[in-house]
Amino acid sequence: MNSRQRRGVILLLLSVLCAVGAFIGVLSVIRNVESKVGSERTAYRLKSDVAAYKSLDPGQFEEVRIPQRWLPPTAVTDLDKVSGKIAVTPLRKGSLLQDDMIVDRPALKPGQQEIAIMIDAATGVAGKIDPGSRVNIYATFDGRRPEDKPVSKVIVAGAQVIDVGKLTPLEAKDPGNTTATGRQPGQAVPITFALDTEDAQRVAYAESFATHVRLALLAPGTQATIPPGERTYTLDGDK
Repeated sequence: MNSRQRRGVILLLLSVLCAVGAFIGVLSVIRNVESKVGSERTAYRLKSDVAAYKSLDPGQFEEVRIPQRWLPPTAVTDLDKVSGKIAVTPLRKGSLLQDDMIVDRPALKPGQQEIAIMIDAATGVAGKIDPGSRVNIYATFDGRRPEDKPVSKVIVAGAQVIDVGKLTPLEAKDPGNTTATGRQPGQAVPITFALDTEDAQRVAYAESFATHVRLALLAPGTQATIPPGERTYTLDGDK
């Protein structure tokens, strides 16, 4: 082996040694990064916006893998947790789902019962009432005698909404039926309330005999009680 061949072998060996060294260095960097990042866990990200108080469905989320050390402690890692839940605030597309974003759907308390009535889109608070909302329920009645004035009453104050159905076409009531609620063809939403027996009876009576039933949405934290003297209104009572 001449000197040129020996130099070639030496250079080849040096190249191999450099390659091995580089490979070991890359492995060391990878191990170092893995040791700092740690293992990954499954979390869930919203695929689209969700309005506040709307029901949640597993199909609204996509799975993502996030390193354990960077995952918030409140992150939802099990989609079963969204069953029976609603969004407590508006949720934005791309947001990571967390426990403090969702709450249980409102449920009945002991002594309460569900009652649902159709609320005209034109006379309700269209699109603004959601499960968990509290509303005052107003009913307007015609006078019992021709000389009597129409009267508006707060039949339930601070009623809790537990479900809001889908917009549904309305059929006109029989014009010869004086006990009908006077609905005209249009659209209405079935709204379910959690009420005690007495308030449920009031709502059922108003739904059957009032000319109109309306809802007034209460701001969060609003005092729901209304003094008895302020529950009934006639035009003659205005000063």
